[in-house]
Amino acid sequence: MPTPSRQPFPPKSRLLSLPQLFSLLFHSHGLALLLLPLTLLSRFAAAHQSSSSYGAPALTEWRSAHASYYAVFDPRDTVGGACGYGDLGKSGYGMATAGLSEALFEKGAACGGCYEVRCVEELRYCLPGTSIVLTATNFCAPNYGLPADAGGICNTPNHHFLMPIQAFEKIAIWKAGVMPIQYRRVKCIREGGVRFTIDGKGFFYTVLISNVAGAGDITAVKIKGSATGWLPMGRNWGQNWHISADLKGQALSFEVTASDGVTLTSYNVAPKDWAFGKAYVGKQFPF
Repeated sequence: MPTPSRQPFPPKSRLLSLPQLFSLLFHSHGLALLLLPLTLLSRFAAAHQSSSSYGAPALTEWRSAHASYYAVFDPRDTVGGACGYGDLGKSGYGMATAGLSEALFEKGAACGGCYEVRCVEELRYCLPGTSIVLTATNFCAPNYGLPADAGGICNTPNHHFLMPIQAFEKIAIWKAGVMPIQYRRVKCIREGGVRFTIDGKGFFYTVLISNVAGAGDITAVKIKGSATGWLPMGRNWGQNWHISADLKGQALSFEVTASDGVTLTSYNVAPKDWAFGKAYVGKQFPF
């Protein structure tokens, strides 16, 4: 705000009316005074659009979709999944997860991405002012025996989120069933570094990449032994990546690229005596 000019003000004993005060300030500061509220409002609106309610930047605008839920009666229901994360509780994802319909899942490329979801339209069932951030950890399979608009909720071209009931009830009452929602991509917030779980046999290696912050979903991976150059890996399924190479007895480094184009390089993540079935922690993406 500009420094006030040294124009004389009325004596303290004289009280100004609101129109007189506005007139005095306007002549002192000119048009800048009128533009200030508009500037503040525009900045507030921009900040509101670019940040999600849980503190991380939004990556897309709000889009329309539908959501439904499933009840988790058995701990085994949370094991595995089409992304390969295994037990979602032990891997840190918990119940704030979702299976994505075919149009969103992108053959596993969407695994690990984060979505802010809110209930809309169904005022009888929505919990006003609430939203939840979910991680894509599974696939909601289509049912082509039913039309997309009559029972085939996860058929193409539907955008659908299948949520654990524990997550669903954060934004709506369970009676809602299949309900309209809005969603947008947001950056993932994670604790600790990216995890690389190495598995395989002989010269065939698979690496599960999990606990990824930032964009969350991975589009390219390279691996490097202490005696090799950088070797590209292929997507096996979900966020499991594979390669055929002889890397025994070498410290392993990883170069990981997320869907937003950011690349993270973690050197010597696994020591030279690494073993199949173990997880190793590298650096983390910014968020």
